[in-house]
Amino acid sequence: MSEKISFDPLKHLSFTPPSKVYSMEDLGYPKSRGVSPIGVSEPFPLFSAEAIQQMRNEVLSDEVFAKWKYSSELAQCQLRGYAAKCAPFIYDAWKNHETLGIISKIAGVDLVPAMDFEIGHVNLAVYSEEEKNKALSEMIEQVNRAADEGRTWEDDDPIVDWHTDSYPFVCVTMLSDCTGMVGGETALRRGDGEVVKVRGPQMGYAVVLQGRYIEHQALRALGGTERISMVTSFRSRASLIKDDTVLTTVRPISDLGELYLQFAEYRFDMLQDRFRHANKLMRDRQRARRPFDTARLKQFIQEQIEFLEHMDTEIVEDDRVVKGKVDDSHLVSEDLKLERSKKRRVAVA
Repeated sequence: MSEKISFDPLKHLSFTPPSKVYSMEDLGYPKSRGVSPIGVSEPFPLFSAEAIQQMRNEVLSDEVFAKWKYSSELAQCQLRGYAAKCAPFIYDAWKNHETLGIISKIAGVDLVPAMDFEIGHVNLAVYSEEEKNKALSEMIEQVNRAADEGRTWEDDDPIVDWHTDSYPFVCVTMLSDCTGMVGGETALRRGDGEVVKVRGPQMGYAVVLQGRYIEHQALRALGGTERISMVTSFRSRASLIKDDTVLTTVRPISDLGELYLQFAEYRFDMLQDRFRHANKLMRDRQRARRPFDTARLKQFIQEQIEFLEHMDTEIVEDDRVVKGKVDDSHLVSEDLKLERSKKRRVAVA
C-alpha cells in the first residue's frame, strides 16, 4: 500500500499561469452574466506529479468505489462526496489558501469550494485494450470517410454530455496520463450558439470554467485506457454577491441528506451575513442623522425572499428525486433540450 502523505503547497503545487484566459465577452456573452467577467482559461499546470499520484491513490481506493460511486444520464461513472471522509490529501489540497488564491486570481473573483460534498468530484471512464483499439480504428475510418466527402470529422460521443454546472465556477484537473491520446477537449457553446473547443488538460494540468453560465461537454479522449478528471466546484466567498446555485445536475447523484444540509448551511450563513450588513447600514444612517431609507429596506427584504424561494425550489422532496435522472432545466439552448429528448426516446425504444 502506498504511503499516505499530507498536502504541502510548497511541494505539491506546480503552478504556471494559463497562456490565455477568455472573458465572457470573448465567448459572446455579456460581461454581466455570472459572478465574474471571466469565462474560461486555457489548461495550466497546477499540481506536481507526486500530488497527482496521491490523488489517484485516494480516488481509486476500494473504499471510495464501494461507498461513493454514482451514475447518471450525463456520465456513467462518478465518484463524489468522499473527500472530507476518506481523502484527506484531496480535501486539504482544495481547501488550502494558496490553491484557492490561484483559482480565484484566474477566475477574477474570490472563491471558496461550493461545499465539502463537491470537493474532488471525479468523472471516470476506463477502457480495455480491445475497446481502445476499436475506438481508434473507428475514428480513423470516420476521419477518412469525412475527408473523402470533403468535410471535417467531429467526434460527437462525449464522456460527459451537454450541461451547465450547478455552481458558478469549476476547476477541472486531469488525473490521467494523456500522452498519445486524441481528443479530450472541453466543448463550449458561445452566446451565438457556435461550438468552440478548449484543448484538454494534460496530467496535473487544470482548466477554470464559469460553468454555471456556459453550456459545455467533455469530449472523449481516444488512445488511452482511462480518462480520470477531477472537478471541484466553487462559489463566491462574499455573501453579498449573488448566488444562483442550482442542484439540478447534482441532486440525482448525491446523498440528499448531506447535499441539502451543506446547501442550507452555507446559504443560511450568507443570510446571516446579509442581515448583519443591513443592520449596520441602518444604524450607520441613523447615527449620521440621515433619513430612514424605506425603499432600500423593502428592496433588501424582497431580495432575501427571492433567495429563500430559490432555496425552496432546489430542495426537492426525497421521494420525488429519481437517482441518475437529470431533467433539462440546466440547459439554456432549446436545440440541446430537443436533442436530449430525442436521445431519451431512442433509449426507451
